[in-house]
Amino acid sequence: MSTFRAISDADLEKLRAEFKGEIRTDRSILLMYATDASVYREIPSAVVYPKDMPDVRALISFAVKMQVPLIPRATGTSLAGQVVGKGIVADVTRHMNKVLEINTKERWVRVEPGVVLDELNQILEPKGLFFAPETSTSNRCTIGGMVGNNACGAHSLVYGSTRDHLLEVKAVLGGGREVLFKALNENEFQEKCKLEGQEGNLYRTVRELFSDEAAKKNIRNQFPHPEIKRRNTSYALDLLLDCKPFSDTGTPFNFCKLIAGSEGTLCFMTELKLNLLPIEPKEKALLCVHCNSLDEAFRGNLIALKQHPVAIELMDDVILKLSELNLTQRKNRFFLQGLPKALLIIELAEDSRDEIERKAKIIEADFREAGCGYHFPLVFGPDTQKIWALRRAGLGILANMKGDAKPVSVIEDTSVRPQDLAAYLKDIQEMLQGLGLQCVYHAHIATGELHLRPVLNLKTTEGVALFRQVAEATANIVKKYRGSLSGEHGDGRLRAEFIPLVIGNENYELLKKIKKAWDPANILNPGKIVLPQEMTAHLRQKTDQTIRKIETVFDFSDSEGILRAAEQCNGVGDCRKSHLMGGTMCPSYMVSKNESDTTRARANILREFLTHSTKNDPFDHREIQEVMELCISCKACKSECPSSVDMARLKAEFQQHWYDKHGIKLKTRLVANFARINEMGTYMPILYNILLSNRLTSGICKKILGFAPQRSLPELANETLRSWFERQTFTQRAFPNGKVYLFADEFTNYNDVGVGIKAIKLLHRLGYEVVIPQHNQSGRVFISKGLIRKAQKFAIENVNVLSKLISERTPLIGIEPSAILTFRDEYPDLVGVELKGIAQKMAVHCLQFDEFIMREAAKGNIISDQFTNRKQLIRLHGHCHQKAISTSGPAKEMLSLPLNYTVDEIKSGCCGMAGTFGYEKEHYEFSQKIGELVLFPEVRNTPSETLIAAPGTSCRQQIFDATGKRALHPIEVLHDAMDWME
Repeated sequence: MSTFRAISDADLEKLRAEFKGEIRTDRSILLMYATDASVYREIPSAVVYPKDMPDVRALISFAVKMQVPLIPRATGTSLAGQVVGKGIVADVTRHMNKVLEINTKERWVRVEPGVVLDELNQILEPKGLFFAPETSTSNRCTIGGMVGNNACGAHSLVYGSTRDHLLEVKAVLGGGREVLFKALNENEFQEKCKLEGQEGNLYRTVRELFSDEAAKKNIRNQFPHPEIKRRNTSYALDLLLDCKPFSDTGTPFNFCKLIAGSEGTLCFMTELKLNLLPIEPKEKALLCVHCNSLDEAFRGNLIALKQHPVAIELMDDVILKLSELNLTQRKNRFFLQGLPKALLIIELAEDSRDEIERKAKIIEADFREAGCGYHFPLVFGPDTQKIWALRRAGLGILANMKGDAKPVSVIEDTSVRPQDLAAYLKDIQEMLQGLGLQCVYHAHIATGELHLRPVLNLKTTEGVALFRQVAEATANIVKKYRGSLSGEHGDGRLRAEFIPLVIGNENYELLKKIKKAWDPANILNPGKIVLPQEMTAHLRQKTDQTIRKIETVFDFSDSEGILRAAEQCNGVGDCRKSHLMGGTMCPSYMVSKNESDTTRARANILREFLTHSTKNDPFDHREIQEVMELCISCKACKSECPSSVDMARLKAEFQQHWYDKHGIKLKTRLVANFARINEMGTYMPILYNILLSNRLTSGICKKILGFAPQRSLPELANETLRSWFERQTFTQRAFPNGKVYLFADEFTNYNDVGVGIKAIKLLHRLGYEVVIPQHNQSGRVFISKGLIRKAQKFAIENVNVLSKLISERTPLIGIEPSAILTFRDEYPDLVGVELKGIAQKMAVHCLQFDEFIMREAAKGNIISDQFTNRKQLIRLHGHCHQKAISTSGPAKEMLSLPLNYTVDEIKSGCCGMAGTFGYEKEHYEFSQKIGELVLFPEVRNTPSETLIAAPGTSCRQQIFDATGKRALHPIEVLHDAMDWME
């Protein structure tokens, strides 16, 4: 491998003179880009964001002149270390992300490399077209990354790979020349060979290589078997050899076949022209075959293929068990019966439902005759998307495995012919058993590619040695079956070392000649595919390093410590999806599109310093503080991240340690103690509200608090909910449905008293005795501000007091989601070992108001006849914590209890207020941008006669401040829907 020089700031100044994009060298950014979704880590010298093709030319010219590696990068979900390395990392996702041209008549689209797959298909859908290859990362992966890895996806059985749909590529070569690659007839190919310079040399090199009969024979005999659909080992010389003029029956010559799967090592792509397919209105369904063993699944795969399904995917019992630990995926397990050893997800697509059912019956009968499978649910409609979501989450879910030994990507991308799969896997299993290793199985069984991940501890010398031993043994087994070492994830730095073993040394020498012709200076993503370092070089984890014991306030024992909680992030980048993809994670990234604002970046930075810090306090690093700044603690990552990285909790823990070292700002203390301030204000509520509403005095208050002057401050009610409740003499004596305890949270008790009163009246009318027990505030604001030692005191006191009262028969009901869900989320890990079990037991019976109502409705205690028959349309915006820790489903169902009430849930993420985040002067504009992504436009476009409902007090305030429309708590809506109001 070439020796590259280091670059200095002075060197980069020369680049800045002709580079329009951004150039970053700050340590935080370099650390964020030091990893991808693989096991590798290497810190680059700079990260740049090119704006266009001239920027790319300038980059390449600079890299050649300075002898510095240049690594094209998109979303960074690569599993083989393709975008990890020293030198300059060029991220194309920030600027080079435009759809340039769509031709519906000829069915093609021209895009820049940073365009996201699912976003492209959203644009194409109204035109009845789509780009067919897909990956499990489709909501954030880019077309450039798909070409680089020749991505396939679950439906490659029908649609093939990205290579099959790549028509043209505009790129800059390693010599700095911009070139267009497309299909050429024989005359055009020969004309290209006559060109002077590097472009002509590319064609002449191939012509020369393929003029050697021995070379052609080696390629045809040693490259992966032509029947293997998923084939991504090395450069696709075998496919070029099948083109004219080298094959009389071949397709026109097109270097796009070589570029696809080349991992950015041959050229830097700037534009891509893609073939599109028409969307076919077929009926689809999933036959989910439960198997008692992996062998049943392997045999069943061949049985199912006889009926020509469009996809067959496999998940083993390890992944299925781990999916129970993820809040989102837990809901997607609805179709499972028992715990199968293996699950085959067979997708059928036909012209009618009857035809699907007919085929499903044939498959089931054939399975049963062969002694395969025990349960065969056939799932239609929207529920199929839940099953696909479970399958796509498989990779991230694996990070939930406890301990340092994790399922590791090493065998995971091999591919053989489906008819060879059973024998191949038998050899793999025998090899792993001989090494004493367990393995996880999932993915694309229909096309002969299974993602196999042996469980290895790469923090130990022994584990790293096994890592390499498994890789080499696998390569030998792949060669035995003439398989592909990589089916879709690429060779990268993980498999490149073993390419000569699989395709032969003679063929490997051809690869080096190709690389030399395309990239003479070896600056384009060096060390990938050809001339690699050892596969064990630059691993993310240091071996045999003592794991530092870090004292924390939260109990991180479920993750075996806070460091391992951060290490759960494996880099798959689900947090990089845009607002167009739905969901909530990660609001700050959705606005900024900066890697630094992802959950992944925050986890990476925290892991880096908790691992490598030499300070007594490893939290004492400003880089951590900076990357946490725009984390709004929405908690979406807790459920939407497949690895369940709870960044809100990690941030709160960090903040407490930061305060311990650097002190607490006055405004932070004031905001955290707002309940205490409100309590003092209740002695003179009128004067207090005048101070908050008067332009002069409110301005002073906002300045002291650090709040934005545009914000209106929440005023006090005339009396607290407690005082109102204590004054009442309820005339109703009979409460046939029993007693409930109402949590008078600090928001409802002082500010939203009207909502609390309606909640109590509604419960009384529905037959429930209501008691407000003595309790302290929830501590939610203290947690969100990182003052978790203070929050811990509230948690301990509340658990000690309320655990004696709360049970299944007498639950604790909450009005403000963020407050009541604190009992379920943070309390068990805040109260200490002695109270943890008690807190966990009580948490089950701490319910949001809508959860309680729907629980009782399911029992028949509440019925629709108790409410009005009038028609009403309602649009619901769910609270972030509600969606993350529970679900907004019960709120939607509760609002639908009146027979003619129709509820539409706004597909919004976070409103942007996020407690006090949106109030703060420095965050106000950012908060508004979050709201403008989806929520504000949806609310503004809602007709005045339609009600807006939002259970979060800060959400309602945000909606009012931004749109002028008043959102109601769902309790208010249901209260006002009763037919017999006082």
